[in-house]
Amino acid sequence: MIKRILTISLMLLLLKPAVAQETPLAKPLNLQEAINYALEHNEDVQKASYDELSAKYMIQEAKSNGLPQINGFGKLDVYPAIPVQVIPNVFEGKPDEMIAVQFGTKYNAQGGVQVSQLLFNKSYFVGLQAAKSTRDLYRLRKAMTEEEVIYNVSSAYFQILQTKEQFNTIDANLSRLEQLEKILALQYQNDLVKKVDVNRIKVNKTNLETQKQSLTSAVEQQMNLLKFFMGMPLEEPVELVNTQILLTGDGVTVATADRALQNQVQLQLLDKQKDLTSLQLENIKAGYYPSLQLSGSYLYSAMRKEFNLLDGNMPWFNTAVVGVQLNIPIFDGMRKHAQIRQTEITMKSLEEDRKKLAKNVVVTLENSINQLQNSSSAIQAQEGNVTLAQEVYDTTNKLYKEGISPLTDLLEAEVSLREAQTNLNNEVLKYKLAQLGYLKAAGELNTLTK
Repeated sequence: MIKRILTISLMLLLLKPAVAQETPLAKPLNLQEAINYALEHNEDVQKASYDELSAKYMIQEAKSNGLPQINGFGKLDVYPAIPVQVIPNVFEGKPDEMIAVQFGTKYNAQGGVQVSQLLFNKSYFVGLQAAKSTRDLYRLRKAMTEEEVIYNVSSAYFQILQTKEQFNTIDANLSRLEQLEKILALQYQNDLVKKVDVNRIKVNKTNLETQKQSLTSAVEQQMNLLKFFMGMPLEEPVELVNTQILLTGDGVTVATADRALQNQVQLQLLDKQKDLTSLQLENIKAGYYPSLQLSGSYLYSAMRKEFNLLDGNMPWFNTAVVGVQLNIPIFDGMRKHAQIRQTEITMKSLEEDRKKLAKNVVVTLENSINQLQNSSSAIQAQEGNVTLAQEVYDTTNKLYKEGISPLTDLLEAEVSLREAQTNLNNEVLKYKLAQLGYLKAAGELNTLTK
């Protein structure tokens, strides 16, 4: 028996480190760290980075059209039936008589090099400018994607913190109810209180425990959503560190509408789209200009009646050609005219989008400042309400212990205190979300990464 106990104890000692390794400690994570992690691992940000990198090679592609184009070629033609043409019989001095003559040989081979160089094409230079502007467009799209990720991560982060704060409120109330339950249990055993009073405590306690279970599930879901926004594996354990208020009371009056408009990436993106559309319009108009191209080729060819192209005793003939080609557009059925009108309408539509967005930025900024001020006032009011509810509870609890106040008054005071604490937590969350809304409207979400 002793030997068996020693064996079991030894096995437990050996297994203990392994169990400890299966539950790694959660690393602390503050808001800035969460945002920076998301900017490195979020899939949308990664995709935007790839698009930005792709724009670099789009510029190289556009430049390549203006560089020399060199191509080698080889060709083999086999004529099972050699073409026949009918010509006057000048060979026998009978021009009025027509005879059939075969031209060519059964086997014909060619090989050589072709070279071309663009000398002038207005569309090429416009396309090069458009490619460079496209790089800026993808850069702005990446910045807008980063702003969206920052907002989503921050919003999910604050919601988790406020849900966890709700845990503390429930735990404190549960602790009070558990102490009260113990007192009532003793009083019930001594026939000092009724069974219904004990049941009331149990009902309130069960309700709180149910709320706690719901909050546990909510925190897990919110944490999974946060990790999704961050691009973090769901199984990686983290512990969020409480983040203080983002802005001071004076911070909300700093941003002006002009500065907010300058900082808006979405407005910059619209402006860049207008620039690209303008270049597109210029490119269409460039189609009316002539283009000039230099070309040349050098080739070897051989004609054989039999397939002996590799016979070194049989001749190959070389040919060299250099030329300049000028293309002059004359009439295209009014296609470019229609394209120009379409592009001009697109320009007007983008201008209307910009006006609408600018108005929306100003309205959103004003509303976010008002929301901040309202939330700040609501927090102060709720803090006073919590203090008052705590005083009511403490007084009622004291009167209950002295036998002056009934249990129902104490339970009502406990519920009022819990509601006041919950309302305060909700207002704090609203304030932090209002701060995010303000930073987004002011175009300053990137300050959260610093």
